[in-house]
Amino acid sequence: MRAEVDALQSNGTWSLVPLPPHKKPIGCKWVYKIKLKPDGNIERYKAKLVAKGYSQIKGVDYRETFAPIAKLTTVRVLPSLASIQGWHLHQLDMNNAFLNGDLHEEVYMKLPPGFGGKGETRVCKLHKSLYGLKQASRQWFIKLSMALKAADFHQSWADYSLFVRTNGSKFTALLVYVDDVILAGNSLNYIIATKTFLSNRFKLKDLGRLKYFLGIEVAHSKNGIALCQRKYALEILEDTGFLTAKPSLFPVDHNLSLTQGDGELLTDPSQYRRLVGMLIYLTITRPESFRKLLDNH
Repeated sequence: MRAEVDALQSNGTWSLVPLPPHKKPIGCKWVYKIKLKPDGNIERYKAKLVAKGYSQIKGVDYRETFAPIAKLTTVRVLPSLASIQGWHLHQLDMNNAFLNGDLHEEVYMKLPPGFGGKGETRVCKLHKSLYGLKQASRQWFIKLSMALKAADFHQSWADYSLFVRTNGSKFTALLVYVDDVILAGNSLNYIIATKTFLSNRFKLKDLGRLKYFLGIEVAHSKNGIALCQRKYALEILEDTGFLTAKPSLFPVDHNLSLTQGDGELLTDPSQYRRLVGMLIYLTITRPESFRKLLDNH
């Protein structure tokens, strides 16, 4: 937690000031997370300071909140094109991405829990975005977009999270999903140059060749690129208690006939809705399973 606060202060995220009259500070809390490797092993433990943005007031301490994210169609198409064209495919992890966004509203926040001496009455006046703020995602995307456009990248009209740059026969594409970035192109030198450009402006982690993105495992071979969601599928089975269940060739009995009045109403339908959402996401690499899901409904 100390390292997180030190990083926020060195980033100029806030300054300590007396609370102005008629201003109400928002709260904040610590969120702890275990970041896993693609194989499921622990990579590191993280403590993140999150603002209680639910207490923000529209028109007072935030205005617009929308920020585009990569379309799943683009997530599938880009590796496919890279495989067909023989492009290089790399990945970046933008460290504390939301903290780079600049705030244009007056936002005051209480001191982080566990910090501040006894009798301290000052509050944090935020100058940059913080996780949890309603406008945090939007401000980060604006900051990144401006940097990319300054580097002659052009934003796609089909997917606003896709940026492309051409220089003669050299082509580079950059796809953004919040703080995860995919780089694709036919010139490794241009990809390295893009990494250097971004690292000079933002703190990032170069993950090398694309291996794992949004729960999708990416395997490279001489025959092309294969996408797999094995780990995600196992998580679904574990979440639903079917991890040790035996596989079946058919999802349901072919002769089963269901009507609207069959069965009892679920006491908590949220778990069922969550499962349907997870199964739909699984169709990124298994589109035929979506057909089965429709057939069963």
